[in-house]
Amino acid sequence: MAQKKFTRRLARYYAWYTLLFIGFLISLAVLEKEGVPRAWIGYLFMFATILLYAGIGMLSRTSDITEYYVAGRRVPAIFNGMATAADWMSAASFLSLAGGLYLQGFDGLAYIVGWTGGFCLVALLIAPYLRKFGQYTIPDFLGTRYAGPSNSISSNFVRILAVIATVIISFTYVVAQIYGVGLITSRFTGVDFSVGIFLGLASILVCSFLGGMRAVTWTQVAQYIIIIIAYMIPVTWLAIKHTQIPVPQIAYGSVLPKLSAKEKIFAIDPGEQQVRAIFKQKAEEFQKKINQLPTSWEEGRFELKQHLDNLKSGTASLIDIKAASKELNNYPKTPQEASARWSDARNSNMARAEPSGSNYAPYAAKDKNESDIKRNNFMALVFCLMVGTAALPHILIRYYTTSSVRESRDSVFWSLFFIMLVYITIPALAILLKYDIYTSLVGSDFSKLPSWVTYWASIDKNNPLVNITDINHDGIVQLAEIFLDGDIIVLATPEIAGLPYVISGLVAAGGLAAALSTADGLLLTISNSLSHDIYYKIVDPTASTQKRVTISKLLLLVVALVAAYAASLKPADILSLVGAAFSLAASTLFPALVLGIFWKRANHQGAITGMISGFFICVYYMISTHPLFGGQVANQWWHIASISAGVFGVPAGFLTMAVVSFLTEAPNSRTLEFITYIREP
Repeated sequence: MAQKKFTRRLARYYAWYTLLFIGFLISLAVLEKEGVPRAWIGYLFMFATILLYAGIGMLSRTSDITEYYVAGRRVPAIFNGMATAADWMSAASFLSLAGGLYLQGFDGLAYIVGWTGGFCLVALLIAPYLRKFGQYTIPDFLGTRYAGPSNSISSNFVRILAVIATVIISFTYVVAQIYGVGLITSRFTGVDFSVGIFLGLASILVCSFLGGMRAVTWTQVAQYIIIIIAYMIPVTWLAIKHTQIPVPQIAYGSVLPKLSAKEKIFAIDPGEQQVRAIFKQKAEEFQKKINQLPTSWEEGRFELKQHLDNLKSGTASLIDIKAASKELNNYPKTPQEASARWSDARNSNMARAEPSGSNYAPYAAKDKNESDIKRNNFMALVFCLMVGTAALPHILIRYYTTSSVRESRDSVFWSLFFIMLVYITIPALAILLKYDIYTSLVGSDFSKLPSWVTYWASIDKNNPLVNITDINHDGIVQLAEIFLDGDIIVLATPEIAGLPYVISGLVAAGGLAAALSTADGLLLTISNSLSHDIYYKIVDPTASTQKRVTISKLLLLVVALVAAYAASLKPADILSLVGAAFSLAASTLFPALVLGIFWKRANHQGAITGMISGFFICVYYMISTHPLFGGQVANQWWHIASISAGVFGVPAGFLTMAVVSFLTEAPNSRTLEFITYIREP
């Protein structure tokens, strides 16, 4: 009865919150119409939502250990579903999925299929059993299930390995979220990208630092409401604009034939063919330089130095000397770095040399061999995302917060429902926006480019997010001359569609909510694992609850600052970072979690070797095949991309764990009783 009253009270609070937010949105629209500058609209949106999250964090502050770690275990299933959806949505889902579909076509569906399917695994294999365990962290579960002999030095070794894995996985993921925060904040406040990262970080810390999981949960529910409103308004507008149907999930089907017809026209357009030929020539030049390494690298460096020396010894202007000096400083420092950068440039030019629409058909390629490679990579990525979802620590700990095992099962359903509302809209946004660009931008005059092109191109001048250049100097915008970074597709949609600026602010607030909600959960997962599983369980078992919470807060602060610094270095795009986190989670934690629940013979030694082998196989494959780490694409096994390294790490983890468990001593009676307990209905 008390739980039902609590649920009704929450429903009433969030209903009022939704109405007030809609009122706030209308008020800003009126202010914009009355002539209030756009910059002020952006500031109001960004800072009002950040203050809102900070306010919830302040109201939810706590030092109670159960409230701080698992929100008091009283979160109703529907609200836990909303919080999990917000936690899950992340910058990758909100910012990058539509961009991935826009740029990659059919291949981008792997993310939607994999991430959605992963929640089915969570519901079937893991969530109910974790709730029955009823503690605080994933390392705590694995440490208890695979505890070694009590007098052994290695008794907590599995727990330590699980903490290390949790920190690495969550840190990789959180860097991507903070990168998204910096991208949004810098665009809508005008500050430098690095400054934007630390401004966003402040709002993350106010929430998670003060109230832990309690504050994070209620903030995430509020954030989900903003996310769904922000995502639906612009895509609904596009659906009405191009089809007069206000349901984008239905409307975009009628746009696909029109899109295909336009791409056939573009494919035979002489100007388009000329631009694509130029990109193909550039790709061939980069390939030639790669083939001639290290000689080409040495010659290029020598030419740049000689050019700079000539400028300094002549009558060149200071501007020309600075430009030449900057070009030399940006030149690859080693042949390995040159190979990586030139390979990226070659691939980028080759992609722009391909005819439009070539990526819509499933596994479309020039021949059967390439088609098979694309199919295998699609399936490998789906596998890694599904299994990785079922092993992500920051998602799994959400099922500790419900009041019962049944509520944890129900909350998985609600999680899928609320995620589905956004995911079935993502393909509609990608298709409708592409059609809008085809009809309003392609074929227009370069002298009349819309203002949004300048806005987005100026955010990061070293790595432009938007680049529209007259490659063939005909004064007309060709499709191949348009470059849009996938991470800004959603953020730029309102401006591309011609919507009022207030909607741009709303979408930015939605993207910020998605990034902040996931960052909150990830940082809390890292700090709680370190404070509970390392400090309390190993270093100081007599620590008071107050001291444990204090340690967790301090660790959270340190990890947040380190993650913000890593994000400011822009290590990779959002989807690549997130994909790496999923492969690592799948390879390291999934075998130990699943076998720990469903196979009684799995033991301490098996878990140790399984986690280590899965992790190192995954990391080795990423490093040896990704150019960012000095690897070579030629090192790939069966042409599987590095983002799907988990397809090798997961079998390695399962196989090693099974073999070692069979060859070593069976678990003791206490462990068997524990397994029986968590599997009881």
